[in-house]
Amino acid sequence: MSSQQGVKLQIESDHVVLDNGMLKLTISKPQGMVTGIQYNGVTNLLEYRNNEIDRGYWDLVWSKTGSTGTKGSQERISGTSFSVIVENEEQVEVSFKRTWDPSLEGQLPSLIIDKRFIMLKNSSGFYSYGIFEHLAEWTPFNLPQVRIVFKLSKDKFHFMAVSDSRQRFMPLPDDRSEERSKPLAYPEAVLLVNPIEPEFKGEVDDKYQYSCENKDLKVHGWICSDPAVGFWQITPSNEFRTGGLVKQNLTSHVGPINLAMFLSAHYAGDEMVLKLKPGEPWKKVLGPVFMYLNTTTDGGDPLSLWEDAKRQMAVEVQSWPYSFPASEDFPKAEQRGRISGRFLVHDWCVSETSIPGNGGYVGLAPPGEVGSWQIDGKGYQFWTQADEQGFFSIANVRPGEYNLYAYIPGFLGDYKFGSSVTIAPGSSMDMGDVVYEPPRHGPTLWEIGYPDRTASGFYVPDVDPKYINKLYVNHPDRFRQYGLWDRYTELYPDKDVVYTVGKSDWAKDWFYAHIPRRTKVGEYVPTTWQIKFYVDSVGNTSSSNVGDYMLRVAVATAHVAELQVRINNQDMSSSPLLSTGVIGHDNTIGRHGIHGLYRLYEVLVPAALLSKGENIFYFTQTQTKSPATAPFEGPFQGIMYDYIRLEAPLSSPHCLSLA
Repeated sequence: MSSQQGVKLQIESDHVVLDNGMLKLTISKPQGMVTGIQYNGVTNLLEYRNNEIDRGYWDLVWSKTGSTGTKGSQERISGTSFSVIVENEEQVEVSFKRTWDPSLEGQLPSLIIDKRFIMLKNSSGFYSYGIFEHLAEWTPFNLPQVRIVFKLSKDKFHFMAVSDSRQRFMPLPDDRSEERSKPLAYPEAVLLVNPIEPEFKGEVDDKYQYSCENKDLKVHGWICSDPAVGFWQITPSNEFRTGGLVKQNLTSHVGPINLAMFLSAHYAGDEMVLKLKPGEPWKKVLGPVFMYLNTTTDGGDPLSLWEDAKRQMAVEVQSWPYSFPASEDFPKAEQRGRISGRFLVHDWCVSETSIPGNGGYVGLAPPGEVGSWQIDGKGYQFWTQADEQGFFSIANVRPGEYNLYAYIPGFLGDYKFGSSVTIAPGSSMDMGDVVYEPPRHGPTLWEIGYPDRTASGFYVPDVDPKYINKLYVNHPDRFRQYGLWDRYTELYPDKDVVYTVGKSDWAKDWFYAHIPRRTKVGEYVPTTWQIKFYVDSVGNTSSSNVGDYMLRVAVATAHVAELQVRINNQDMSSSPLLSTGVIGHDNTIGRHGIHGLYRLYEVLVPAALLSKGENIFYFTQTQTKSPATAPFEGPFQGIMYDYIRLEAPLSSPHCLSLA
């Protein structure tokens, strides 16, 4: 489908219309709400029964400085002035801007927000981006969330696709009504008991079941069968998103709703919230993202529109950074820089020499502490994966000061290059060999799991048939089923996990989440897991650390939890060997994730605490809240482990000699 018509802009009293002969985009003026999308004979792809401000819009959540948590006041961003930025046959770009002054104190966050929309000639879609600016002299605030929302016609769009393996026909929004559904443990999740389409009866619907990591969230959307139309949101770059490549975000869900998430605290909590400080200026360009529309020819299968959407996504990624946005705040390719090098790993228990960091993630992010990139939302991030030889190259980096960060599946921890890196316009920097030395005290005595920053290698139980989502039956992402936390009490009604090194299998015997047990009266109690292991001899018991063992615990996510570790002593009144303190507000367990924020703990284990023969580590998750006082926390308080390792004393035989 193509058109040789140039782009036309029609300005009316309270709307503007962008038309390139393939689609018409109607936007309210000066508010900047998308009220209509006309395409392929359909007058409006959006839900026309909704109010005009509730069809296609930018919104945000903000709160006052000093507040905690991820909630706040929601603002559906409404422009107060309209202007034409570019108008010719090849392109139209329009602006809907709202400003701020002290008279708005407490009513709106202190931001200048410029929402832009772009339509190109012979392009089956439109682009949108936002320029957010806060001046240093203005009142600071917190900004947990920024997104674009499209609410499509519920009469037409019934099939949703997030990835090759995650696509299905979806329930109707009416099915979530009180008359047709039963509320579950939290508001987003309902059990469909009397849906309009009987095929959905007995299924759970929850938008968090369709979350996706940024690195895999490049295209998602909806398909209408009659006529065949696809509506897709394409994000060609992750540079403006929060939290790096593996940050999880919402995608599409029942409505039918399509989201473009820019800032969010999902699967991270308060630590991820963008918090401006007094006197701190901030400016960031969010987007552009592309809303792509497609159709079939000659009566083709509507579901084939997904494949076409993927092809278009590849085109958009290849075209990044776009050459057409008019804002000077969006640097073009020639105004950006490049950095390259070779990522190597040196773990003396694996190899005497450095080995290529094959598959390692290498990125530039704002200066900070080791691993701080995973909670950053103020700046831009640029990531890539090293090749088989460890070589990496990151192109199209915005000018600025960054730290070089890295991590690699198969090895613990995070890497940060010693000094900051400055990227200048048009520059190309070769870092040479970048060598990461993962944490290592001594040879590995035993390990549980595989260090990939997730809990995916552990035992994920079958879903209770009463709470099924048919998409995830026999699916690799089985952890996305609802209610798996309740299976722990069913599997361990009286006793907790007991894992015996050398006999147990972590894929079968280590439950994916360390959570409280539900009692017969509905309360939740702490749980203590045991790790049994044997040592032939304890070795040097002198006071020198050389004779001590090292326990390392990598946590994939935590939610209002505390891990206490003891050895050969289960007495909870005794001082623990390791305590994390109360950590995390990731809410990963309740939102069907398999990881959130990564945390790494280590503690020296004095040899005097071990015995020849059997030894037992006791891992206790101490935190519980009553469902009566915290209905949305009690069952979800817990930890997902990534990897646990006990290292022998440094004086033990060298790792390679043990192999």
